[in-house]
Amino acid sequence: MYKVFVNERPLIFSNTKEALEVDVLHDTRAVDFKGIVAQLFDKQHDNLHFCHRDLPTLWTAFKASFKIEKAAGGLVYNDKEELLFIHRFGKWDLPKGHIEKGEDKRETAIREVEEECGITDLEILNTLPTTYHMFKRNGEVILKITYWYQMFSTDKGDLVPQQEEGIDAVCFKSKEAQEVALSNSYENIVLLVESCEELK
Repeated sequence: MYKVFVNERPLIFSNTKEALEVDVLHDTRAVDFKGIVAQLFDKQHDNLHFCHRDLPTLWTAFKASFKIEKAAGGLVYNDKEELLFIHRFGKWDLPKGHIEKGEDKRETAIREVEEECGITDLEILNTLPTTYHMFKRNGEVILKITYWYQMFSTDKGDLVPQQEEGIDAVCFKSKEAQEVALSNSYENIVLLVESCEELK
């Protein structure tokens, strides 16, 4: 199953009819994916779920309709089991960034966390679920694919937000503080943190 967030509304693709209101597709060539995404941007639906017996074909057809950008980032814990957050554009988020040409996803994740948070001594512990969301830039709709890794850091130094990237705060948060932060975050980030907690 793939879950793509469009304006915080899930667009789900699967090969099983898991819910009552599911559009079962027989020919993906007839589907107007751009129109479907536009409806979610316009808040015409709370969610949409499409089913096709061949999920890889469905997913490939969807991706072919949009420009794709790939990023990588990290869920970083310290020895107090606190989680590293950044604050950007009025919301709490996790550090991540664009994968440069020829760069490995894991290398990107570590580099971006270091750059955005001013932290070092990062160790990757686990690979986490990939997230998908869509945004608009100069009128073009883009599918953002982000690869995530659970990390650990022993760095005790001061954290430094990368202000040129719009980050105005960086901090580790306790379990209780995480819940408050996630109430002002993004749906895919909430699901990602929950999946990471299941691994601990």
